[in-house]
Amino acid sequence: MIFDLFQVSFDIVLSDENKLYIAIAGEPLVRYHKTTDDELALILEEGEGYTLEFKRNINSDLSKEMVALANASGGRIVIGVDDQNKRVGCDLSNAALSKIDDMAASCDPPVAIQIEKLSEHKLLIIHIPEGANRPHRCSKGFFLRNGASSQKMCTHDITAFIQAEGKVRFDQQLRLDLNWKDILDERRLSHFLQLSNISPKRDTINLLLNLGVGDFKDGQFYLNQTGVLFFSKDPILRLFHVSVVCALFKGIGKAYILDRKELTGNILENVEEALIFIKKHLQLRWEITRESTRRKETLELPEVALREAMVNAVCHRDYTEQGAHVMVEVFDDRVEIYNPGGLPKGLSEKDFGKRSICRNPNIAALLLRCTYIEKMGSGIERIHAALKKENCPDVSIRFDTMFSLEFLRPTFLKIQKGNKRMSEKTSEKTSEKTSEKIIDLVSINPHITIAALSDKIGVATRSIERNIKKLRVQGRLKRSGPDKGGYWIVKK
Repeated sequence: MIFDLFQVSFDIVLSDENKLYIAIAGEPLVRYHKTTDDELALILEEGEGYTLEFKRNINSDLSKEMVALANASGGRIVIGVDDQNKRVGCDLSNAALSKIDDMAASCDPPVAIQIEKLSEHKLLIIHIPEGANRPHRCSKGFFLRNGASSQKMCTHDITAFIQAEGKVRFDQQLRLDLNWKDILDERRLSHFLQLSNISPKRDTINLLLNLGVGDFKDGQFYLNQTGVLFFSKDPILRLFHVSVVCALFKGIGKAYILDRKELTGNILENVEEALIFIKKHLQLRWEITRESTRRKETLELPEVALREAMVNAVCHRDYTEQGAHVMVEVFDDRVEIYNPGGLPKGLSEKDFGKRSICRNPNIAALLLRCTYIEKMGSGIERIHAALKKENCPDVSIRFDTMFSLEFLRPTFLKIQKGNKRMSEKTSEKTSEKTSEKIIDLVSINPHITIAALSDKIGVATRSIERNIKKLRVQGRLKRSGPDKGGYWIVKK
């Protein structure tokens, strides 16, 4: 079967009973090893992710998932699996294979695929490489993989994003200089699997491969940058600029540092340690509810909002920028959390908060797996909601070369409000004393001038005028005659 598309011949080549290849000019474009039963079990256990999509059957959404994966980093679509990761089987006929092929060929430009048929499981696996001529589109438009879902984009957005981020994004760059066996931290990998509800596997390479944290090159397996950030020993030795710096300042400026800590663990550890640092230097309030006599501790800023801010910072920072760190700064009046890199290319300011484009989709996919991210693109919404629920001031967001989240501290605002009230009360008491002195002096000398009152009481003439106006409104003081030559009358 040959399709003439853009003057390039596409051949469908059956290499064995379980394989279907698409080739350009007779050369196989996509080749993958046959999926083993153990690997299939791991795929089903891990569930959908950045490079893996499940489909119950062949439907019109299949072309959307094809272009989304091709526009991102490639991946696999498993047909015959439901939303609960259960095998339900699918049609394995030649007509079904031809339908899938037609969908791939009708994309613009066509999406290269390989179909693997698992007859014993009644499943089809569509292998899709990263598109060499992206962006691809299907009849429904342009789509890009975002976490475990596919998001529709306009032509300008997806082109700008792909051109700006480069063909090989930071989080997918292989570390050819590192031996994965020497640097892999089994403890960190085990902790991640526990958080993700994935049982440990003997085949570590296959596990890492399916998590998207490594790949083969020239027959050798290597971790990528995502694998280094999550699962390596001493990540700071492999990527010196990925630490998180926390600082406590005296007052509202940066002149005096009271406490400073540089966090050098993996991504998950840095998030947790940063939260510990912030909570250590924020105020707590205690409440005893009617339902319980036990004391409830409440942080002045909701922890869920601070956690979302930290996850956002380590997930979306520009890791190609080596001259800056993720920063956590605590002041008397605010907490600031910011990271290198503003909005990713392809996401305009007007679309911020409405649409989601991920600078590091591989990192985001792992954070999603271990539930550090609840849903792609909803972190800022959860921050707003958490602050509103606790009656805290809303977060201030700024983005240029840095992405910054600023949280105003309610305790500082409360102190300011109290100081203002105290100042007002003090001012009111002072005014009352001044008024009484005016009455006393006027009673002794009805012809006394404002200047003389100012001199005797020791306050400015403007203050004397304000208090005389108040006394006249109260009916306690009256002027008889002109300003010059007149006199004051004290009324009881």
